[in-house]
Amino acid sequence: MSVPQPPEPIPGARLLFALDPAVSHLNHGSFGAVPIGVQRAQQRLRDEMESNPLRFFTQGLVDRIAHTRRHLAGFLGADPDGSALVGNTTTGVAVVLQSLGLQPGDEVLSTDHGYGAVSLAIQRECRRTDAVSRVLPVPLAATDEQVVQTIRAGLRPGRTRLLVVDQLTSATAKLFPTAAIVGVAREHGVPVLVDAAHAPGMLPTPVSSIGADFWAGNLHKWGYAPRGTALLAVAETWRDRIEPLVVSWEQDSGFPARIEWQGTLDYTSWLAAPAGLFTLRSLGVDRVRAHNAALAAYGQRVVGDALGVSPAHLPDPGGPGVALRLIPLPAGTATTIDAARALQTRIGERLAAEVAVTNWNGRGWLRLAGQVYNTADEYERLAVRLPALLAQR
Repeated sequence: MSVPQPPEPIPGARLLFALDPAVSHLNHGSFGAVPIGVQRAQQRLRDEMESNPLRFFTQGLVDRIAHTRRHLAGFLGADPDGSALVGNTTTGVAVVLQSLGLQPGDEVLSTDHGYGAVSLAIQRECRRTDAVSRVLPVPLAATDEQVVQTIRAGLRPGRTRLLVVDQLTSATAKLFPTAAIVGVAREHGVPVLVDAAHAPGMLPTPVSSIGADFWAGNLHKWGYAPRGTALLAVAETWRDRIEPLVVSWEQDSGFPARIEWQGTLDYTSWLAAPAGLFTLRSLGVDRVRAHNAALAAYGQRVVGDALGVSPAHLPDPGGPGVALRLIPLPAGTATTIDAARALQTRIGERLAAEVAVTNWNGRGWLRLAGQVYNTADEYERLAVRLPALLAQR
């Protein structure tokens, strides 16, 4: 089977970013990269804030935040009145968990593809309330139908108080059939929280069509927003029950203001986020998505071939627009979280390539991303040099 051809670069896209040209940045999925124009938009807002802090915080800021929220929610297909800006997806998850009112014996159900910090948040809330955290194993190669059936079989109506699923998993780059999962859960009266950390900007994600009770996604990854920008969308029946992690002066204003207003928080990342969407739209949203997905698929194949992984054993995320790809590392490599982190650091320092090394189900995996600032030769250089580094265990 021939190696897929890399996409043509998008002219000028690399120049939009301030990334170190001596490093191959192949891990956009972890922290993103903020375009220079968006950085400048945020700095102008910071300058405004520092020129007169009292005026900035007390005259119209709540309305400016609401205007920004409407803009971002519109892009995501979410109800602006049912959405709140938060710092990141894990913050949104924490808000939902502590608002549920879990009781002893209640159950929070998730899968073994869940993000580590989200799993820790579930465990902490269950310890605090004497609820139970239960994790469903889902094979990496499971089809959409198999995923749905596994979750259907795992639900315990009357006991399962929340189902937490990923739209696109971080550890395994697997696309979950979230709309179908929500439909099954609704049949059993179980509310669903969708961790959509990687969806905004990468996937065509009309939040309303998924129908989840709760949906949280980052715009500072694939939406080119400044870091610390995410949206929490809440179904109408839950909005009056959503409480902030910290009470502020907007507490009596209800959702979403009580969630968004956090006193002297630096709100400039939120206010500058529309500039990120402007950049994405200027490049062409569909064009960027297709380019990034094709480049990630090319990188997966080239590096997989170099590591001796046959195409049949390269995980397929199940979606043409997915710009994250996974490659299994040799047996015995990165078998613990600490070992995975150490290997990721070694690759960064010795190969001048920033990648994600994950550990899932006791095996090490290399996760590659594709973004408009990447080129095919960056993956090719990694493919040439990585086998020798892995042999130096």
